[in-house]
Amino acid sequence: MPTPRAQSAKKSKSDRSAKPRSFKARLRRWVTGLVVFILVLPPVLTLIYSIVPPVSTLMLGRYAQLLWVDRQWVPLEEISPHLIRSVITSEDSKFCEIGGVDWDALGKQIEVLQEGERPRGASTLTMQTAKNLFLWNDRSFVRKGLEIPLAVMLDAMLTKHRVLEIYLNIAEWGEGIFGAEAAAQAWFGKSAKDLSRVEAARLATSLPNPFLRNPAKPSRGHRTLAATNLSRVKVAGNIFECVGE
Repeated sequence: MPTPRAQSAKKSKSDRSAKPRSFKARLRRWVTGLVVFILVLPPVLTLIYSIVPPVSTLMLGRYAQLLWVDRQWVPLEEISPHLIRSVITSEDSKFCEIGGVDWDALGKQIEVLQEGERPRGASTLTMQTAKNLFLWNDRSFVRKGLEIPLAVMLDAMLTKHRVLEIYLNIAEWGEGIFGAEAAAQAWFGKSAKDLSRVEAARLATSLPNPFLRNPAKPSRGHRTLAATNLSRVKVAGNIFECVGE
């Protein structure tokens, strides 16, 4: 028959072994819950964003730092058709025909990467929208990899009209300037619906470098890009049909 001391030692050893197991179990549950939360959050937010004007992660970051943000949400119908056409032509001419990801362009960029060169392009408007809504703003391969399933999800859950509407209302057009309406007011002193062809082309071609390209006072190179955009819009054909343009 075990002595009281032996029973106490056995119980103490059992308690010590139970604590690590209990901690590991709690950690496992916490990690599992976090993974589920991360997987479920984007679809839930996307459902909300289908009817509620969203904010971008960049906007949230500025709000958190108490920095100035200018964003005035407007429906797509109140944005100049010139800007809609210029942005699609400049950023993603296959917007209406692909499912959120341009797999052919992506495959070509992977080949470029395998050859040791720096990949460029292949980011669709839907991928840029996914990045602006859910991810951070850098050029890491991790972020680019996350963009792909998120873009597929957005394309499956939202109409092309809504994706473009969200994009044009959260795209950054300068320090603290988000969306077409704020950009039109800041750079040209007018509403987004009143933008001319030239103004729209200058705004669209400033998007890759919104801090270096001033749409109101474009450099010679920027004016050339805008002129090229105008020429491409004229011969673009029916690439805008999915958004009623």
